[in-house]
Amino acid sequence: MLFPTPLKRGRLVQRYKRFLADVILDDGTAVTASCPNTGSMLGLTTPGATVWLSQTASATRKYPHTWELVEDDLGHGRTLVGINTGLPNRIVSEAIAAGTIANLAGYATLRREVKYGVASRIDILLEDPQRGRCYVEIKNVHLSRQHGLAEFPDCKTERGVKHLNELSEMVRQGHRAVMLYLVQRNDADRFAFASDLDKTYALAFKAASEAGVEALAYRCSLSPEKIEIDAAIPIAS
Repeated sequence: MLFPTPLKRGRLVQRYKRFLADVILDDGTAVTASCPNTGSMLGLTTPGATVWLSQTASATRKYPHTWELVEDDLGHGRTLVGINTGLPNRIVSEAIAAGTIANLAGYATLRREVKYGVASRIDILLEDPQRGRCYVEIKNVHLSRQHGLAEFPDCKTERGVKHLNELSEMVRQGHRAVMLYLVQRNDADRFAFASDLDKTYALAFKAASEAGVEALAYRCSLSPEKIEIDAAIPIAS
């Protein structure tokens, strides 16, 4: 996925009201950017952190800048982290179309944001006359508290538990269901669940796995120009 225009670098002043962030750009301009992430963003909102913003020319946007990337350092050098939870569906869709995700290849059609379950929308629905349906839910992963280890979630997520339950129901109805954890960190080589932050989610995943829901974790390669899937990484049991 290419960013339509070059990202602008700056320094984070503060994240507040959950969806806003004050940033000083490299040229000294102070801007307020939208923060497209409803999670806690644990460890990624330290004032002074280097951040990267996109900018739209839309006249209807109150805040033309959007926070896309932040630099994180766990003692092994800085790495880029993608915090925009609105991008994973596009990143994964492009990767499936390109054949990058072998486990999701071979379906005739791909649709996004399709209604299913109880007042929900599946991120990606793959369909094929011979293979049937495959429901793919995608979670953006940006938390890391130990070098190389990406974790999810970064706070309690009732919505995430609901998605696991609904995927399990799709399996019971005879369909394939996949939970894909998209790790938007250059430095991750493995993935695990942060059960200390949300034990309920970890237990719900275990139940979903036993019900037949598949799980995949893929690391991204990130730069101020583009984000694309790099490689599959193992999920800790």
